[in-house]
Amino acid sequence: MLYKVGDKIVYGENGACNVEAVGELSFSGAQPGRKYYTLRPLAGSGTCFVPVDTALFIRPVISKKEALAFIDSIPSIEPAICYDNRFNHVDAFYRDLFKQHTNEALVSIIKGLRLRMTERKTKSGRIEATAKRAQDMLHGELSIALGIEMKEVEQFITERLDGNPD
Repeated sequence: MLYKVGDKIVYGENGACNVEAVGELSFSGAQPGRKYYTLRPLAGSGTCFVPVDTALFIRPVISKKEALAFIDSIPSIEPAICYDNRFNHVDAFYRDLFKQHTNEALVSIIKGLRLRMTERKTKSGRIEATAKRAQDMLHGELSIALGIEMKEVEQFITERLDGNPD
């Protein structure tokens, strides 16, 4: 599928992005004659240059209707819990979940990591960073779908799940 300038997409593990340009690139490292998407991630900073014919994961952002249905399903999503305490195994466990490229997986990661921090009663920079990454990816897509700012997504979800929709 060819996306156009202004489209909102989810690209790999970068999360929600705005398509800023589509065309050939004129700097070293770019293949002459090959078209690229110029993507600006909603969360974080920087720009991604992705070949239009990439095999990497790209999909459109979900609709508002899909976002609302998804939010309603959040309470039924089980936390992803890694019972192995070896860092490389924990990292691999969550890395595999990120590769699913679904909002369900992101919520599962967030719930699992919050539970892990609560049970251990300690803070871990590594766990907090992974949870924040999942949250930013989730909130980025939901903010686009719902037409609200990223910083408003958490409150929107809470109010909707508490019975105060829209």
